[in-house]
Amino acid sequence: MSFVIETKDLTKYYGKSRGIIDVNLEVGEGEIFGFIGPNGAGKSTTIRTLLGLIYKSSGSAKVFGLDCEKDKVRILEDVGYLPSEVFYYEKMRAIDLLKYSAGFYKKDCSAKIRELSEALELDLNKKIEEMSLGNKKKVGIVQGLLHSPSLIILDEPTSGLDPLMQKTFFSLIEEERKRGATVLFSSHILGEVQRICDRVAIIKEGRIIKTQKISELRENSYKKVSVITQGAAPAEINLPGVSAYQAGDNHLSFMYKGDINALVSAIGGYSLSNIDITDPSLEEIFLHYYEV
Repeated sequence: MSFVIETKDLTKYYGKSRGIIDVNLEVGEGEIFGFIGPNGAGKSTTIRTLLGLIYKSSGSAKVFGLDCEKDKVRILEDVGYLPSEVFYYEKMRAIDLLKYSAGFYKKDCSAKIRELSEALELDLNKKIEEMSLGNKKKVGIVQGLLHSPSLIILDEPTSGLDPLMQKTFFSLIEEERKRGATVLFSSHILGEVQRICDRVAIIKEGRIIKTQKISELRENSYKKVSVITQGAAPAEINLPGVSAYQAGDNHLSFMYKGDINALVSAIGGYSLSNIDITDPSLEEIFLHYYEV
C-alpha cells in the first residue's frame, strides 16, 4: 500500500507545554482514516503540522511523499481542509467567497461548487453574516471539496449540521473516496468514526495509543460482560483480563480480554439468572483506553 500521509516520531511542543509526542501515522491511498480523542489530545496540532500551518519540534511528516514544511505549497494544491471552526469575510456572499477560493487552483471549479451546494441545500447568494452556524459549516465543506482534492482533511466536520445534513455529508465523503480521494477524519464523536472509517488511531495526551481497523478494534479487543446473579453479586472476580469491574446487589458488569472458555468457567461458579456477553461499542473501547 502506498501512503498519502506518513509521520515518524512527529513531536510538537509549545514552549514547555506538550502538543504531540512521537506521533506515528500511516494513512493509505483511498483510505478513510479516523483520528479520535477528546479536546486537547493533540488532533488539531497533528493536522496543523501536516498542513505546514505550524512547524514541528522534531520528527518528520510527509504528505504525498513530500516534506510538509519544505514542500507545503505543492502539497496544499491537492489538499482540501475543513477546520473545526470556520471564519470568513462576513460581508461576502457565499458564491463570491467560493469563487475567490477556487481562484487559487488551476482548474474550473464552478460545476463542483454547484453540485456540492445543491446537495447541501446551500443558498450561494446569502451573505456569510446572514447564515446560521450550520450554513457556515456547509460553506466550509464546499470550500474544502470544490477542487476535487486527492487528500481531504476534516477536523470535527459535522458540528453545526443537523442529522439529515450529516447523512448527506457522509454520502459526499463516500463519493469523494470512490473518486479516489484519501480522507483523514478527526473527531471526538465515536459514532461518526465507526460509521465511515476503515481504520482509527486513538490519541491520548499527545501520544498515539492504538491504531487498528475498526472491525479488529471491536472483534479482537474486549468483551462487555453483564451478569445477574440469583444471590448477592461477588465484590470481585478472580480472573485475569477483567477490568472496569462493577458490582451491585445482584448485578455485576465488566470488560474482559482473554480466553472466552476461562470466562465461562469463572462465571459458571455462581448461580445465575442471566448473562450477556457482547462486543463493546467503539465509545466503550475508547473510554477504556483513556482509563488505563
